[in-house]
Amino acid sequence: MNLTNKIKAVSAFALVAGLALAAAGAAFAAGGAAPAAATGGMKPPAGEKTNIDVWNSPGGEKDEALHLKPDTKNGRDVYEVCAACHMPEGWGLDDGTFPQLAGQHRKVIIKQLADIRALNRDNPTMYPFALPSQIGGPQSIADVSEYIAKLPMNPNNGVGDGKDLEHGKKLYKENCVRCHGENGEGDVEKYYPRIQAQHYKYMLRQFEWIRDKKRRNANPDMVQQIKNFTDRDMKAVIDYTSRIKPPKEMIAPVGWLNPDFK
Repeated sequence: MNLTNKIKAVSAFALVAGLALAAAGAAFAAGGAAPAAATGGMKPPAGEKTNIDVWNSPGGEKDEALHLKPDTKNGRDVYEVCAACHMPEGWGLDDGTFPQLAGQHRKVIIKQLADIRALNRDNPTMYPFALPSQIGGPQSIADVSEYIAKLPMNPNNGVGDGKDLEHGKKLYKENCVRCHGENGEGDVEKYYPRIQAQHYKYMLRQFEWIRDKKRRNANPDMVQQIKNFTDRDMKAVIDYTSRIKPPKEMIAPVGWLNPDFK
């Protein structure tokens, strides 16, 4: 089956899975455990966990994958499953449904993927595709994360309306620089993601979930930092952040297509 047909097949499955998991998603959002059918038979974590518990606890697939030597050829093969939603270039969608993954720090990708598989991050649409039965074990996590991290980034990511950028810049300098850096480059050693050139609508949704304590694997320091942000503050700082560009050498030419999937 060529990539186009695989994308169609996976997309159709994603739609069905998304509908089937809608109820489970509501439970996830409320912090509840997922039903067995929605978790592919994997046993959910026992009891409610706080953000501090799940933010970055040691052990599990995260630590195992971090210590494995990545194989980018297998990473390309594994990424074929991801490409149906995140696109062959890893650029996601402007409408915020799926984030840009290209250029993200490898450690951040490993952590988030391991969190989703361990049910520490609620993502019922992605969950069926992230299971070991679909993409493999910790070695595959190491491989696909290395592959994604090396993809060039989107030159034209989605941004906001640009009406409140000075306010957003002020808020970014006061609240975000300490962890995400002057230019949104993140901090790989601390698992802080690269947020420069991420889609506005995706970041807006995640920011709101973190502010409102709906994202269970959020860094508790960030939850505390942004808890008093108004909706205006939130939109302004995310609009400003979405316009921060990565270094030129990390950005793909306009119209670039991933040659691995031609």
